[in-house]
Amino acid sequence: MTLSLCLPFCSSYLDKGLTDFYPLIRGRRRSHVFHLWKYYHEGLCCDALSHYLVNGLSFDTICLFLPQGLKPMDHNGLSDPYVKLHLLPGASKANKLRTKTLRNTLNPVWSETLTYYGITDEDMVRKTLRISVCDEDKFRHNEFIGETRIPLKKLKPNQTKNFYNCLEKQLPIDKTDDKSLEERGRIMISLKYSSQKSGLVVGIVRCAHLAAMDANGFSDPYVKTYLKPDENKKSKHKTAVKKKTLNPEFNEEFFYEIKYSDLSKKTLEVTVWDYDIGKSNDFIGGVSLGISANGERLKHWFDCLKNKDKKIERWHTLTNELPGTTFND
Repeated sequence: MTLSLCLPFCSSYLDKGLTDFYPLIRGRRRSHVFHLWKYYHEGLCCDALSHYLVNGLSFDTICLFLPQGLKPMDHNGLSDPYVKLHLLPGASKANKLRTKTLRNTLNPVWSETLTYYGITDEDMVRKTLRISVCDEDKFRHNEFIGETRIPLKKLKPNQTKNFYNCLEKQLPIDKTDDKSLEERGRIMISLKYSSQKSGLVVGIVRCAHLAAMDANGFSDPYVKTYLKPDENKKSKHKTAVKKKTLNPEFNEEFFYEIKYSDLSKKTLEVTVWDYDIGKSNDFIGGVSLGISANGERLKHWFDCLKNKDKKIERWHTLTNELPGTTFND
């Protein structure tokens, strides 16, 4: 599925609405907007052109702040702004994206591409994009300027959509989510039952937005797979370790010799780990695919069973535990 969208958002020092101004700027060229603004009150406008791509949600951020835009946060009457993106709910550190910082300006213009990999149909229904504008300070904590939120369910495939939102004061984050199912990143897995080889081919393609497990803000991830039940643990496969990354690409395939009729009795367990020298490796997250799974995980397994000799790729959400499983590396 491919989706293109447009996410402009507007503010006037966080508290002045722009409802009366929107009809004036719709359909007008950008140069006309500047002239109209002279006859309107002070404020801020940001255009963000975004694309929901195959295997990812990408934001090509092109921001235009009109005169007297951002609130000054520094002693010199200016700010050092940058934009942060989060997908909510989820592990904020694992899915945070940000633009570069622009120095000494109240009217920044960005032209960057920020990409979320592994966006699923389920995410498009329940996730919300949080867009925050902050001021960077070298010698103290960065300061929050304002934010807006866009529910992904408002976006439609192959359509561009404009949003005009006011930046608001910091909104509370719902902390009622089940912490036992905290998101720890995404993983792309491919499945294919080979009639010629009489077995299941499991591909570990890549991971995205993994939780950072090391002090340097990164992880050294690798992936393990089991086809369960597996009393003798002969089905274990492991990828190579990728150093210092939260978005590793593996592109490795593992083969399980198994009768087609037995697949309905099996569960594929996939876990991601952070490699540590001299101590126990850290568990990052896992996912189980099989007849006892649900949602996208169950659908992926059924699609594999229904389409022999066809490789089926899907993104899956990693959580910090799997039902009925105790993780030991």
